[in-house]
Amino acid sequence: MLCQLSINNFAIVRFLELDFKPGMTSITGETGAGKSIAIDALGLCLGNRADASTVRPGANKAEVSARFSLNDIPVAKRWLEDNDLELDNECILRRTVSSDGRSRAYINGNPVPLTQAKSLGQLLIGIHGQHAHHAMLKSEHQLTLLDSYANHKMLLDSVSAGYQRCKLVEKELKILQQSQHERIARKQLLQYQVEELDEFNLLIGEFEEIEAEHKKLANGTALIEACKNELFILQDNDQGSVESLLNAGITQAQEIESYDPLLTNVVNMLNESLIQVQESSSELESYLAGLELDPEHFAYLEQRLTKTMELARKHHVMPNELAKHHKSLKDELNALDSDEDALDELKMQVEASRQGYLVHAKKLSQSRMRYAKELDKQVTHSIHELSMPKGKFTISVEFNEELSSPNGCDSIEFLVTTNPGQPMQPLAKVASGGELSRIGLGIQVITAKKVSTPTLIFDEVDVGISGPTAAVVGRMLRKLGESTQVLCVTHLPQVAGNGHQHMFVDKKNRSGKTETSMKSLDKEQRIEELARLLGGDEITTNTLANAKELLRL
Repeated sequence: MLCQLSINNFAIVRFLELDFKPGMTSITGETGAGKSIAIDALGLCLGNRADASTVRPGANKAEVSARFSLNDIPVAKRWLEDNDLELDNECILRRTVSSDGRSRAYINGNPVPLTQAKSLGQLLIGIHGQHAHHAMLKSEHQLTLLDSYANHKMLLDSVSAGYQRCKLVEKELKILQQSQHERIARKQLLQYQVEELDEFNLLIGEFEEIEAEHKKLANGTALIEACKNELFILQDNDQGSVESLLNAGITQAQEIESYDPLLTNVVNMLNESLIQVQESSSELESYLAGLELDPEHFAYLEQRLTKTMELARKHHVMPNELAKHHKSLKDELNALDSDEDALDELKMQVEASRQGYLVHAKKLSQSRMRYAKELDKQVTHSIHELSMPKGKFTISVEFNEELSSPNGCDSIEFLVTTNPGQPMQPLAKVASGGELSRIGLGIQVITAKKVSTPTLIFDEVDVGISGPTAAVVGRMLRKLGESTQVLCVTHLPQVAGNGHQHMFVDKKNRSGKTETSMKSLDKEQRIEELARLLGGDEITTNTLANAKELLRL
């Protein structure tokens, strides 16, 4: 509940401090006195746009603060706790605007972004302005009113989440589909390249082996001659082979060893050298025996080596990298095949997410239809009370999958007939200005009862209404005030008289400057103000008597 509003140097207000009570508070004043100025100041606290014109002429800055009791507003308490801004059991919203147009917002003394002030403000106050009737002619506003009345937030959240999932998957599918032509062309090229390399089938490491074997066979004759010469040196040389020389050396060393045992190591090393030479000779003989100069095999190696180099040039890689390149192309081709599978899978996901969304959207539509019928009866009853005894109101809710949006698939239209025999038609085509005001006010009061906002402001929503109808409006707002704090800016005595309390706005010229003031009226002052509203500047005995009849205390 709004407890207090303080206003400093705002517009034509120098200073105001207003205390508010539960129930319905009527706010009246002369034309041009600035009856809505407190509402405008409150709107500033709630995050409305501000500029330098907000600041009272001659002042450096405007400052507005609103204090709320949170005893019956658990949702606002949780919001403050979630944002680390709680302060006992109350909340203070403050806004300053400097003369250069810069503004700052505060919650419980902490500077906050304007978005946070707006977010919290929506939980504390609902404002119904005099232009709300015209906004009601728009389909999106009609949808908002119905959803506010139905209060099916969980359904709305499910539909919105489902819609976002659909859009996300559809976006992924679109990206894949946009590149599909490029993938097809790339896949055709890869298939040709992979088939060619598959046919050649060069294994990893094979090129190095071919190259080494080709080199060996290309030099086969020279290699055989070299091996024979080496064997001749090691064991067949008449002038003294390495083996015979080592044998002679060992014999001589053994003789020397007999004179000095310290030479045993020399004998051992010579023996080891002889063994190494003999093994080398044996290894060389085996190699030479197995060395064959096969012209056909050499031709095969020559051909494979040439083809490897040719394909390597074609694919712009080194010959020793061709086998790895082949594997890389096969991996890419497999990935493209996987993309095709992913495309099919994504199409299935799009359809599945679409069907999931429609399930929630249909539940939401059914809920809207159910509450629309409930609201139809209440608004029809309300407009009967508001001097339209033959009027009928209904809400058309039509489900259409083509209208999918975060808010569902429904088209909403408020339909009305004001006279017997007339068909139901859209609100904008049937209702006159006065009728629209009455229908709109009835809808606002009824929907306000279902909304958990603890404070509701009606800012001259009774424009176009008078006489007995105004008295009904007053009773409606008073009844609403019994469960919710209601602030009502009005020019109608029949409405003002229904208030649990009454505030009067006055404008005076002091020292060449215009100032607006606002004060709470006692019983006698209320009677005088109601009499003024009834009879203008001239207050008579009759207008005073009428005012007493209007006053409900």
